[in-house]
Amino acid sequence: MAKGTILSIDAMGGDAAPGVVVDGLAALLADRADISVLLHGNEPVLAPLVAAQKALAGRCQIIHSDTVITSDMKPSQALRRGKGSSMWNAVEAVKNGEAGAAVSAGNTGALMAISMLILRKMEGVHRPAMTALWPTLRGRTVVLDVGANLEADAAQLVTFAIMGEAYARAALGIAKPTIGILNIGSEEMKGHDEVREAHEWLRAAKLDIDYRGFVEGDDISKGAVDVVVTDGFTGNVALKAGEGVARMLGSRMREAFTASLMTKIGAALAMAGLKTLRSQMDPSNVNGGVLLGLGGVSVKSHGGTDARGFARACELAADLASSHYRDEILANLARIREGGLAAE
Repeated sequence: MAKGTILSIDAMGGDAAPGVVVDGLAALLADRADISVLLHGNEPVLAPLVAAQKALAGRCQIIHSDTVITSDMKPSQALRRGKGSSMWNAVEAVKNGEAGAAVSAGNTGALMAISMLILRKMEGVHRPAMTALWPTLRGRTVVLDVGANLEADAAQLVTFAIMGEAYARAALGIAKPTIGILNIGSEEMKGHDEVREAHEWLRAAKLDIDYRGFVEGDDISKGAVDVVVTDGFTGNVALKAGEGVARMLGSRMREAFTASLMTKIGAALAMAGLKTLRSQMDPSNVNGGVLLGLGGVSVKSHGGTDARGFARACELAADLASSHYRDEILANLARIREGGLAAE
C-alpha cells in the first residue's frame, strides 16, 4: 500500500455499511494521497465494492472478519463475544502499530468498551471522554464529555479540559484554544461543588492553557470558547437538544420557503446563502466523535451518516494520527500531578 497515514476501518459498522463506508473512503482517498486503509469486514462482500472504486486501487487492503458487532449488542456482550469482529480487529490494528487510527460507524457503546479494553487509558486519565464538534457562530467548538461518563468529579473535569484543549488544536488548527466549564451561570458561586472545584483547580494550576471560566448553555452555539467542558449526562442532553433544534429549524425553513409562489421566488434569489447555511448545519460536515484519553486514536462516526460524513470522520482520524495531541495531554497531566491537584 501507499506510504503515509494508515487508517484501520470497521467496514461493517453503521446503518448503510459497507456501501457508505467504501464510498466515503473513495471520496477521501481521491483528495488525500497521504492516506491508505486497512478495511476490516466480510471480504466476499467488500471485494467487488472496493474493485469498483479506482481511488482505492493499491491503497486499500481488505482483512477478512467473520463476525460483526450488531447495533443492539450491549458493551458487555461486545467484550465477551466481539473478538475477531470487524470492529475489534480495526481497533486492535492500532494497538499493534499497523495503523494510526481506527474508525467505526457501529455500536457506540461497544466501540467505547472495546477501545478502552484494547488501547487502555493514558497515564493520568481516570476516565476517557467522548467529544463532539459543535457548529457555532464562530466556526466549531469542541464539547466534552458527551456521553462516555454520566458523572464527573472535579479532577475528571480538569482532565477533560486538558484533553479537549489539545484535541481542539489538532482537530481545528487553533494555536491557543480557549476553555470554559459549562455551568448554570457565569458567577463563581453558581453550580455544584464539582464544577466550582474544577474551576479553582484550573485557575490555580500552572498550565499553558487559556482558561476563561464558566460558560452557559447559550455560549456553546455562540462560540464563546473553543472547548466546553462538562459531564457526559449534561453534554449528551445538550448535544441531542442542539441536534433537535437544528432539524426543527431546517424543517421550518423548508416549509416557509415553499409556502407560496412568492416565498419560492425568494428562496431562489437567496439560494447561495441558503446553501451556505445548509452546509454549516449539515451534521456530515462535523462527523466524528473521538474517545479522548486512550493509548491510541479511536473515532466514532454517526451510524446513519452518508459517504461524505464518513469521509469527514476518516479525515479527522488521519489528522489526529499525524498530530502530537496525545503528547501534549500527557505533558499537562504530568504538570497537574506534580502540582498535587489530580485525584485518583
